[in-house]
Amino acid sequence: MPELPDVDVYVAALSARLSNATLERIRVKSPFLLRSVTPPLKDAEGKRVTGVRRLGKRVVIALEGDLFLTLHLMIAGRLHWKDKGAALAGKVSLAAFDFDTGTLTLTEAGSKKRASLHLVRGEPALHDLARGGIEPLDATPASFRAALTRENRTLKRALTDPSIFSGIGNAYSDEILHAARLSPAQLTRNLDDAEIARLHTAVRDTLIGWRDRLTAEVGGKFPEKVTAFRPGMAVHGRFRQPCPVCGSPVQRIVYAENEANYCARCQTGGRLLADRAMSRLLGKDWPKTLEELERA
Repeated sequence: MPELPDVDVYVAALSARLSNATLERIRVKSPFLLRSVTPPLKDAEGKRVTGVRRLGKRVVIALEGDLFLTLHLMIAGRLHWKDKGAALAGKVSLAAFDFDTGTLTLTEAGSKKRASLHLVRGEPALHDLARGGIEPLDATPASFRAALTRENRTLKRALTDPSIFSGIGNAYSDEILHAARLSPAQLTRNLDDAEIARLHTAVRDTLIGWRDRLTAEVGGKFPEKVTAFRPGMAVHGRFRQPCPVCGSPVQRIVYAENEANYCARCQTGGRLLADRAMSRLLGKDWPKTLEELERA
C-alpha cells in the first residue's frame, strides 16, 4: 500500500502537472470504485484544479467550487500519467481523469477491488474521510507521546493505526521500528522517555529520508514503480536476509493479511517473536532465541 512517502511523491508529481489545469472528463470503468453519490461526478467536469494534497494515504485533487476528488489506492492501486485521452485497457484499469494537460489513470492489480474514489464538497466533508490520526511529520514531542500512549497497543499496531498516526503502514512501520531499535511487540505504555524520543526521531528520519530518496529517484518523472518492497530497506520484505546493521537474519511474524519484519538482535535482545500460527504448529519446538534458531 502506498504510504506517506509514496503518496507525497505522487502529490508532488501531480502538482507539477495539474497546476491550473482543467478537469475535462472523468471515465469510471469499475462500478466498485466510486464510493460517493452527492455531488455527482459530473459536477467536477469543467472545473479548474486549485491544488493537490495528501490526506492520510489519500491523494486529494482540489477543484473550483470547493470540490475535492479523493483517491485511496489501498494495497494494489496505482496512478499513471498518460497522454491526453489515453484508453482504459485491460481488467486492471479502473478510471481515467482527463485534464487539458494529460490523463491520469488509476489501475488496481488483483481480483479484490479495494481502491476508492470520493467526490465531496467542502473542507468539513473532506475531513470526514480522515481517520483522525495526527500527521507524524507535524507532531511535536508532546503530541507524539500523547497519541502514542493514548491506548496501550503494540508498537506495530499503534504506528499503523490511522486513528493514531496518519499515513504510516506496514512497510515503513517496520523500517521505523528497526531504526528506533524497538520491538514491534513492545507495548506503547511500557516505553520510557528515551525510547519514546528515539521512536519520534525514527519516525521523522525514516519518512523524510524515504520521501527524499524516492523524489530523487523519480527525478521529475511520474512515479511508476511504487512498491512496498524496495532495495535499501533494512528489514521490510527481507525475511532471512542479513540485517544491514548486525548481519543477523531478518525475522518475520505473520498475522491476518499483514506481517512484521524485524531484527531480533537489534530490536528484541535476541528473542524471537512467535505468531499464533507458528506457535500452534511447532509448540515447544518453537525456537525462542537466535541461538536456538541457529542450532535448529
